[in-house]
Amino acid sequence: MQFGPMPVRAATGGILGHSLSVGKERFRKGRLLSAADIAALEAAGHATVYVARLGDGDMAEDEAARRIATALAGPQARTAAAFTGRANLYAETAGLARIDTARLDALNELDEALTIATLADYEPVEAGQMLATVKIIPFAAPRSAIERGEAMLKGQPPLVQVAPFQPHEIGLVLTRVADTKDSVLAKTELAVSQRLAQLGSRIRGLRTVAHDEGAIAAAIAELKAAGCAPILVFGASATVDRHDVVPAGLMRAGGEVLHFGMPVDPGNLLMLGRHGDVFVIGVPGCARSPKLNGFDWVLQRLCAGIAISRRDIMRMGSGGLLKEIPTRPMPRDGSGIAGAADSTAPRRPKIGALILAAGLSSRFGAGHKLLAELDGKPVLRHTIEHVLASSARPLLLVTGHQADTVRDAAGDGVEIIHNPAYAEGLASSLRAGLSALPQGLDGVLVCLGDMPDVTSATLEALIAAFNPVEGRAICLPVVGGKRGNPTLWGLQFLPELLRLEGDNGARSLFGPHAEWVCEVPVDDPGVLHDYDTPAALAARPVTKS
Repeated sequence: MQFGPMPVRAATGGILGHSLSVGKERFRKGRLLSAADIAALEAAGHATVYVARLGDGDMAEDEAARRIATALAGPQARTAAAFTGRANLYAETAGLARIDTARLDALNELDEALTIATLADYEPVEAGQMLATVKIIPFAAPRSAIERGEAMLKGQPPLVQVAPFQPHEIGLVLTRVADTKDSVLAKTELAVSQRLAQLGSRIRGLRTVAHDEGAIAAAIAELKAAGCAPILVFGASATVDRHDVVPAGLMRAGGEVLHFGMPVDPGNLLMLGRHGDVFVIGVPGCARSPKLNGFDWVLQRLCAGIAISRRDIMRMGSGGLLKEIPTRPMPRDGSGIAGAADSTAPRRPKIGALILAAGLSSRFGAGHKLLAELDGKPVLRHTIEHVLASSARPLLLVTGHQADTVRDAAGDGVEIIHNPAYAEGLASSLRAGLSALPQGLDGVLVCLGDMPDVTSATLEALIAAFNPVEGRAICLPVVGGKRGNPTLWGLQFLPELLRLEGDNGARSLFGPHAEWVCEVPVDDPGVLHDYDTPAALAARPVTKS
């Protein structure tokens, strides 16, 4: 393929290499230039354009992408039409993506023009989710490379396919000791039921027995006889050795322990066993929670009809570090498959910030408290600068009373959200700001505009504490045992925050959600002080920070 600059008059029949403005029209790259296009380019003053011309040994990008994608696709993988050198493959059903990574690497090494990106092998997918994308980098690929690729795929097992989840009738054994609460057993059963529902399966038989190898053996035997497969065993005490109570119960029932432990965290203490042709899983205690763990990986494979071996377990270490996942802003609620499209690599939580600056400032007399000068700048600007010095983004400022003046005092770095209903109370401003938050955030700092001494270090401390997976979804600063502001809220509470009325602030939700509240000790008296009156500002107990 030839590519480069060319006089416009000589470009007829070429492929436009870069998008151009042509009068009021936009010619996009990849356009096959006609005689009329050439005339329009000249009229617009273009003397030279970058074009591509295919040679005899070239295959146009769309045809090349389509042919490789078609050759890649196996059962339950649908190929979409190619466009701009890209053809995508999509899952036609929920299941596990199966990717032949060795042949994938070989294909990607054929020629730099051909690239194929896929999901990881065994990654759970939902119907309609993208499995792979084929992209031809230039406007054409060498025909010989595409044909070699097709030959590598012909007559071989599919490189990209989906192993569909199949309905299974699951047996569940829950053990208990003297102090095991019924609520713990109920929570465990619910977590299992939700997982299975996502995979198209259900609990067929449930046995709750003493944490004793004889009782476990009898329960396993009963469930196997009833046709349950696989069988899951949750021990009241963690299994810490392959000769512990749960493995011993399986062996007493006539089964065998294939492997104990797995290189996945959370999920290390999983037992893989069999009783005849039925898999028996000693489930780690972390699976009582809905968050992703190593047990999910094993259960997904079994529900997709994929047998699992000791070697399979031992090869799960790559990607097996799952513990640091504030990536999931709230515990999974049963609406999606664990580890599927809603899960990403570990990352820092994405936190936005609201500054509420809409109030009437009625207690401040003739002036406006947010506009009062403090150390050479408005009170509000101090608050804004501290938030801007933190990692919270974006920063939304909610205005109301004297909106134009407040906006002018705010300065740069903020997005203004006006609340025309500000006279209705604090909750109206909170609703206005929360409704304007972009998607993709994990939480939001709710700050008050008249608290100019809250430092950015305090804000970072709240962000560092935030971890909904570990139960810290409402974070607030504490000084000397006193709770202050601002508060960091996980967006799982957004519906309730949006229902607040009048002067009810978000803090009214602390009680109903006490289990999510995390008090963060800070050395910052500014979190306790707002300035509603000129006297309060004059008596400011902290110095400029």
